[in-house]
Amino acid sequence: MKKLYWLFTVLLVMTVVIAGCTQNAATGSKEPVTIVVTDNGWDSQKLHNEIARIIVEHGYKGYVFETSAASSTMNWQAIISGDVDLDIESWTDNVASYPEDVKNGDIVDVGVLVPDSAQGLYVPRYVIEGDKERGIEPMAPDLKTVEDLKNYPDVFQDYEDKTMGRIYGSIPGWMADEVLYKKYEFYGLNKMYNYTRLGSEATLFASLVSAYNLGEPWVGYCYEPTWVSGKLDLVLLEDAPYDKVLFMEGKCEFPKQELKIVSSSKFAEKAPDLIEFFKKYKTGSQLISEALAYLDETKATHEDTAKWLLKENDSLLDQWLPKENAEMVRAYLNE
Repeated sequence: MKKLYWLFTVLLVMTVVIAGCTQNAATGSKEPVTIVVTDNGWDSQKLHNEIARIIVEHGYKGYVFETSAASSTMNWQAIISGDVDLDIESWTDNVASYPEDVKNGDIVDVGVLVPDSAQGLYVPRYVIEGDKERGIEPMAPDLKTVEDLKNYPDVFQDYEDKTMGRIYGSIPGWMADEVLYKKYEFYGLNKMYNYTRLGSEATLFASLVSAYNLGEPWVGYCYEPTWVSGKLDLVLLEDAPYDKVLFMEGKCEFPKQELKIVSSSKFAEKAPDLIEFFKKYKTGSQLISEALAYLDETKATHEDTAKWLLKENDSLLDQWLPKENAEMVRAYLNE
């Protein structure tokens, strides 16, 4: 009798477990899929990541959005290995191995995020032209090119070493920094300028804004879109025309490039329903610069700025998403 009771109990438990499994399969419930994107440290990419996170987590079901904070070089290798899924706002022309990585199938081009971008060495316009309203006389009236900086080390004096000028370089770990330092050496600027690397985008831009507010000379790395390019009147110094080979040696200008969304070779299989969104996800240099200016002026978070941008530009949701998904995002934004 005890054996029969024990057998009945076992059968009952198995029936409950099987029923539970069947119910889960019927409802399609599953563990959420984690989508990992790069966070290479700059504000515009952080903003794009937050916009994408809102879309992915609230416009679709079953996804969790995470970021991988590391240097652009390290994150690029993580995409190739499949540990990171996406690079949103990818400056692919700065990556020497990019064409070969695409050819080998290790990197997949998904879409063009920003069709109009620029980067290089910038100065405030008043340095060249002056500013009558602020009582600023031209400091380097004949400055047009990177090589022309040889004539003005005394204008861009390094306040910590007054025998040299100062050029503010790109951020350590950014691929642009490698190219820019080679340019600094190629033009012989290392004989008259110190190349100063600051620890983050925030400190680099803080040095620019501080100089700008005081009407002082400043020369250094910047790129578009950024909040500073959206707020300040800056001039990109000219260089030799872009050449694919010479670029990596620092001997020509940075390319005016499309900023892309690239993925690992595994992403399409991992999240097939997100591919169409990322193919259509496109903004623009002016739009993002305005949003980053809003972020700076209001001291909002990247998340709050992303929400502001989406509310102010509601039609973007219809360009990026099917109607049902767009309405799900709107419902979240209006909570």
